[in-house]
Amino acid sequence: MSKEDAIRHFDPDGAAAPGRLFGLPFSPEQAELIIIPVPWEVTVSYAAGCAKGPEAVLQASTQVDLFQHDIVQAWQYGIALLPFPEHIARLSDSLRRESEAYIRKLEAGEVDEDSPEATQFTARIDEGCSQMNDWVQGQAAAWRSRGKKVALLGGDHSTPLGLLRDLASVHESFGILQFDAHADLRQAYEGFTYSHASIMYNVLKLPQVSKLVQVGIRDFCESEARLIQDSQGRIKTYFYPDLAARSYRGEHWSSICEEIIARLPQKVYVSFDIDGLDPKLCPNTGTPVPGGFEYEEVNYLLTSLSASGREIIAFDLTEVSPGSEPEALQHNDWDGNVGARLLYRMCNLMGVSQGALKLAH
Repeated sequence: MSKEDAIRHFDPDGAAAPGRLFGLPFSPEQAELIIIPVPWEVTVSYAAGCAKGPEAVLQASTQVDLFQHDIVQAWQYGIALLPFPEHIARLSDSLRRESEAYIRKLEAGEVDEDSPEATQFTARIDEGCSQMNDWVQGQAAAWRSRGKKVALLGGDHSTPLGLLRDLASVHESFGILQFDAHADLRQAYEGFTYSHASIMYNVLKLPQVSKLVQVGIRDFCESEARLIQDSQGRIKTYFYPDLAARSYRGEHWSSICEEIIARLPQKVYVSFDIDGLDPKLCPNTGTPVPGGFEYEEVNYLLTSLSASGREIIAFDLTEVSPGSEPEALQHNDWDGNVGARLLYRMCNLMGVSQGALKLAH
């Protein structure tokens, strides 16, 4: 069946079929946008659970109404979630048990981060993370070679590195808009090269990334502050307390969004760690921080970005977590609910930015 046939036989107002992202009728072969699920949380340093994020989002997605009041026939864009990679989930579970034991020893002072024992252990974890990164990069390259657009659903925030490496192989230059509570600019946090707290440090090793614009940051260390200050403008960080203070002084969010977007180049990758939101919207995320954006604030910024003439070349959504308890998926789907709605919106706004969908007037 062609994509056109799938559209013709689908009722967007009907009950959503379980097991398909948003209940949409598209197979990966029919879809325009492929979502790569990455159930991974090996280096999470506080609360676990985000490896279950893709599953939580999938389950909650069938409750999302497909109609978008400001995007014409948004659901027809064509979105498909790839099957969950069981080998990645098994590797994550195995390495997570090891890393948890190591982190407990590290925090208790029972092991020195520079000791041979620690170096040997972190090298093993790094090798596993490299396998995950290589798998993501391979998936992105394979689907992109078939003419598909690609996005990623984590898992922790370390998971998009492979996707960004693939994008760097085909785009000479692009910027990143990062929504996050944390700067994620630490070097080898807790000894792990591919830590979720080091994703942007690692991404900036790609010379194709010309600009990193961070919004919502409110938890960071001194070395990260120095890296931002010494970046010669390559990194522009909008700290959440500063954004809040500007609004208290009467500045409109619309004008602040215009300023943020003006910092970005023509091609933009959006990296969205859900802890950039107020924790009431993502209470089970691994490292929640007081403060943060309301849902409609980020929606306004993303919508403005898509309408600015810039192209969203890809994106990720990470750190969605239903919690670490086995019963969490059945009894607490709030995080998945918010994550699913944010994912659907980001998919459609990517389509708008590329001319595949149109904003309603």
